[in-house]
Amino acid sequence: MRVAPVGGTAVQDHVALAEIELCGDLIIAASAAHEDRLSLESIDEVLKVAEERAHDVRERGAEE
Repeated sequence: MRVAPVGGTAVQDHVALAEIELCGDLIIAASAAHEDRLSLESIDEVLKVAEERAHDVRERGAEE
C-alpha cells in the first residue's frame, strides 16, 4: 500500500472532482425542481450534454 508523503503534498483526481461537481449540480437542480423527478431533458440541460456534443462535433470537424 502506498501512502502520500507527509509535508502538504496535495494529490487531486481531476476526473473525480469533475464528477463530484456534476453530482452537486444535479442535486441542486433536483432540489429546485417542482416535479418529483428531473426529466431526461432537464438532466441533459444540467449536465450540458448538448454543449458537450457540439464541442465534440467541432473538434472532429477540425481534425478532418
